[in-house]
Amino acid sequence: MPILKIIAVSLVGLMLGACAETQFLMHTAKRMKKGQQSSNYKIGNPYQINGVWYRPAEDWNYDKTGIASWYGPNFDGKPTANGETFDQWQASAAHKTLPLPSIVRVTNLENGRSLVVRINDRGPYARGRIIDMSRRAAQMLGFEDKGTARVRVAILAKESRALAEQLKAGKVGKVVRADDLPAINSANLSKEPVASEPLPEIKIASASTEPVSLPATNPTSRVGELAKVPVSPTSMYIQAGAFSDLTNAERVLANLKKLGNVGISPVQSGGRELFRVRLGPISGVEEADTLLEMVSEIGYPNARTVVEKSITN
Repeated sequence: MPILKIIAVSLVGLMLGACAETQFLMHTAKRMKKGQQSSNYKIGNPYQINGVWYRPAEDWNYDKTGIASWYGPNFDGKPTANGETFDQWQASAAHKTLPLPSIVRVTNLENGRSLVVRINDRGPYARGRIIDMSRRAAQMLGFEDKGTARVRVAILAKESRALAEQLKAGKVGKVVRADDLPAINSANLSKEPVASEPLPEIKIASASTEPVSLPATNPTSRVGELAKVPVSPTSMYIQAGAFSDLTNAERVLANLKKLGNVGISPVQSGGRELFRVRLGPISGVEEADTLLEMVSEIGYPNARTVVEKSITN
């Protein structure tokens, strides 16, 4: 009998130990999920969504304008395109082609708020959107309630390259958490500064020449950095395409005349002249979305919404 009792006590002890170990592992997993996550570097192959081809690439000069949206509740806790766990309260974003992860500065051209975020997901695939911000990032940029904003997205080349080199070398990239960012009051975000002190004023140069101060060991050190920049009134257009041959541009213009005010605007790009075919200016995002859909259906699936500084006389 004593032997049976000893065996029974031992079995109970083993079960309790296993249970405690399981609880410990679960607690550790939760703690790891809430703490640092490992980050994989990924570019990816060309892919097609809704008839549009996207070609991911390392573009250290990326600097474009367009319409930003945000995503959160339906994706919170799910894997991102590079294997991280999406956290809607983290300063992150989704982009169609930039490397994962990349560091970019997103500037709200409507209120001057400028935020540094990590690109760690693919999207958005709604036509007319250039970037999809996490809920936290949308709050910090001041457009959570509105849903969209006119923005400029410029890659921070030095940080992004350093991050790529670290991850390619097998070093773990620290994922900046919401807990690391300044506290905000979402109810007052549209009216009040995010921080208690005035936001620092900065002057943003081009993406490739912007001066930065970066610790070599931590390329993500600027993620969550929020600043205030001067902004001017902007105009919105639907760009059907940019052509090196004026004849091709004129042909597209003729096809789009029935949709409204369309014109050809020349621009220098990479040492050559391109002829952009654009409709507009357009007053609001809803109108732009409708017009973009019509241009796409006519036969220009790569048409996009662009935002530019308004020309004043």
